[in-house]
Amino acid sequence: MSRYSAAEIEPKWQKAWDEAQVFRAERSKDKPKYYVLEMFPYPSGRIHIGHVRNYTMGDVIARYKIATGHNVLHPMGFDAFGMPAENAAMASGGHPKDWTYNNIDTMVGQMKPLGFGLDWSRMFATCDPEYYGQQQALFLDFLEKGLVYRKNAVVNWDPVDMTVLANEQVIDGKGWRSGAEVERRELTQWFFRISDYSEELLDALDSLDNWPAKVKLMQANWIGKSRGLQFSFGLVDGPEGHDRVEVYTTRPDTLMGASFIGISPDHPLAKLLERENPEVAEFCKMARQGGTTEEALEKAEKLGFDTGLKCRHPFDTAWELPVYIANFILMDYGTGAIFGVPAHDQRDFDFATKYGLPVISTFVPASGDHTLPEDGGAAFVPPKTETVRWTKPFNWDEMATGEQAINAAIEFCEKNGVGQGVTKFRLRDWGLSRQRYWGCPIPVVHCDACGVVPEKKENLPIELPYDEGGKPIDFSIPGNPLDRHPTWRDAPCPACGKPARRETDTMDTFVDSSWYFARFTAPHADTPTDMAEAEYWMNVDQYIGGIEHAILHLLYSRFFARAMHICGHLPEKSKEPFDALFTQGMVTHEMYAGAVTTKEAGTRYDKDEGEVIAAGRETRSKYYYPEEVVRFEFNGKPKALIAKAVEKAFPEGKPDNATLNEFWETERRKKRKVGEEDISLDVFPSAKMSKSKNNVVDPVQIIDQYGADTARWFVLSDSPPERDVEWTAAGAEAAAKHLARVHRIVSDIATGQDGPQAGDEQLLREMHKTIQDVTNGVDSFGFNAAIAKLYAFTNTLAKSKAGTEAKKQAARALAQLMAPMTPHLAEECWQMLGGEGLIAQAPWPVADEHMLVDDTVTLPIQINGKRRAEIEVPKDMDKAEVEKIALAQDAVIRVLDGAQPKKVIVVPGRIVNVVI
Repeated sequence: MSRYSAAEIEPKWQKAWDEAQVFRAERSKDKPKYYVLEMFPYPSGRIHIGHVRNYTMGDVIARYKIATGHNVLHPMGFDAFGMPAENAAMASGGHPKDWTYNNIDTMVGQMKPLGFGLDWSRMFATCDPEYYGQQQALFLDFLEKGLVYRKNAVVNWDPVDMTVLANEQVIDGKGWRSGAEVERRELTQWFFRISDYSEELLDALDSLDNWPAKVKLMQANWIGKSRGLQFSFGLVDGPEGHDRVEVYTTRPDTLMGASFIGISPDHPLAKLLERENPEVAEFCKMARQGGTTEEALEKAEKLGFDTGLKCRHPFDTAWELPVYIANFILMDYGTGAIFGVPAHDQRDFDFATKYGLPVISTFVPASGDHTLPEDGGAAFVPPKTETVRWTKPFNWDEMATGEQAINAAIEFCEKNGVGQGVTKFRLRDWGLSRQRYWGCPIPVVHCDACGVVPEKKENLPIELPYDEGGKPIDFSIPGNPLDRHPTWRDAPCPACGKPARRETDTMDTFVDSSWYFARFTAPHADTPTDMAEAEYWMNVDQYIGGIEHAILHLLYSRFFARAMHICGHLPEKSKEPFDALFTQGMVTHEMYAGAVTTKEAGTRYDKDEGEVIAAGRETRSKYYYPEEVVRFEFNGKPKALIAKAVEKAFPEGKPDNATLNEFWETERRKKRKVGEEDISLDVFPSAKMSKSKNNVVDPVQIIDQYGADTARWFVLSDSPPERDVEWTAAGAEAAAKHLARVHRIVSDIATGQDGPQAGDEQLLREMHKTIQDVTNGVDSFGFNAAIAKLYAFTNTLAKSKAGTEAKKQAARALAQLMAPMTPHLAEECWQMLGGEGLIAQAPWPVADEHMLVDDTVTLPIQINGKRRAEIEVPKDMDKAEVEKIALAQDAVIRVLDGAQPKKVIVVPGRIVNVVI
């Protein structure tokens, strides 16, 4: 075949790989194992080029490791539980299960044509009963080991959707889906004891040498180790049973600047007061409405309620501080109580200013160039490492950093019997209860006689009901369908056999993704893992995914690996499950938006002005997919039109840019009817591909137009893999042209018949250099650098004067080096060149070190500083001989014009300078 036809080539080789089971992973004693894994996708129903980039990176590594003699595990699955499926069921009247599995089928159909070297026999979805049944078994094991427990906790509660929301699902104090005001409500919830492992999880970050530093820093900050002082303020005439308020502070050095005591609305003292005082109850109810994230608390107006109670300062019993209930204090942090230091905390300063409380500085800038809060300035909050002058420390006046003062303050307080220095962590236990249907059921029952009883393992999986007594589940009704199911809740108590009730909460979907990597080692085992398989395949040698998962997913997975080891499901070596982590950049694309008229332009009579005033149209934005638009340039700026409108207006074919400009201008001035679209669109700068902005590129369309290898080549070649890459039609077209050129070059070489030529050795030397450079590039995730070398070598091969056999040898090496990136084209070239078997199973080429050393060197010749010629000479040639050859060059003779040079300077291996 002389013409490159991806549509013919790619399905052929995919079938050949399947028949040869090239990517089927089984244990082997003869090869070292290698486990490469990309973070598995959510089955939204449509993958885009961003997914292609992520999975192509993993595929390059997997294919390369197979070629280098490794036994490779490269699996794929779907993170399939969660709210989007319930939202879809609510919108369409369907069922989350049907929606999810239909989407999985669609996505698998999109992924397979891309030629990923995946072991599809190991595929699962986390909503498979076989998978979540083993997750339930893990839960029971964790419960037995004390790694999971139940307690009352304050949560974000959406009163319309009637479910707990994660902090990230609370937007401006409202539920992300319902828009209802979120409440802080106390519920009984299940928790994992991740906080018990705070120190271990933090310390172990130092052992993760092949993780990005920024990810480790993000996790360290999230775990949040701090050294501080825990002590009490004595309560003056407090309610019975409340004689003190316990606080924890990381800044005991500011204790002499205390202005008030603040407690959470959920503090035991506040709860006691709200039972006795309706005004307190009203304030606490209001304070519980709002987000619990640090960002939400920071943005919210600082409100407080003066309880009328006072606390004594520990160093001066005559110094009494007012006790406020404050809306910006959470029970989850510290002790649920603080002492406010307005001079050195902006939040406290805003609160003190609002309620007329004292502002007392305990230190001032060393330079004296800051206006103090007492004098009308803002709170002074320097870094702990900055040196300041202390004015109200513990009876000393000197220069010190915050860190020095904190340590001195803790020591001073301990000596004087005021509290104890303690180390605490920001990390809180992981609440896993969710009041929704589409998740893994928590395998416990509630018995009136026995309490909370774990389900028997032989009864697992506890499957989700598909319907309600033969009737479809109505997901449009707020709340958890499991709570109102007529029969599913009923179950015998595993302990006493009496009628009992199932737990209707399901697990947080982060649980599903916190151990899937271990399940891939034995996806069909009748226990969570098969230890023999886990011992062989774990750890994940290379994990690939987005930086957005740096904290929760990766931190939870690290905890789960430890818990699974404790329960006998993972070896000790797998307490840190991911040996190497790579966080890839995003694929971006520009966005196309137009307006849809939602209200006609009209008029209104303004009584105050006494005249008729035109009222403008009301519109909403609508985003369009790239394939739905015709893009062009308007006054040097990108614009777009709806493609169907252009086709309708110009049935003879796409017009030139000037005509499109005129058409765009005309359309912009038209008045649209309600519901009608403007066909002239604005083009916005590239952003992360997002279904909400429709700026996604469907890989199926790229495959249909150019082939899978073009998509793979482009996403790898245009930018370093850790950086963002912008998808452009021009870039894809250029990639397709290059691959067609490679095919043409190889086809010509395969039919050549001449013998050895003078250029053979030079070509083979370039071949070995390319082998070394590409190998180094793939080994270091420098895919774009490796591809740059392949571009250069393709040009060298095309221009080479070498004979056919040398060219065939070089072309076979080119095919092998391109195989991880463009596997279909590589197989076709390999076949044309007479390669044995499949290139996917061929060993990786190895550079000959002797061929990497050049026997000759190219020297530029400069005359009076201007380059005139170059010569190629043996590396060890005598300077005098080099000078003779340089002066004999035609270009040098012409410039000298019969004159003798004043000086000739030969710098061995670098340059020849001629001075005239």
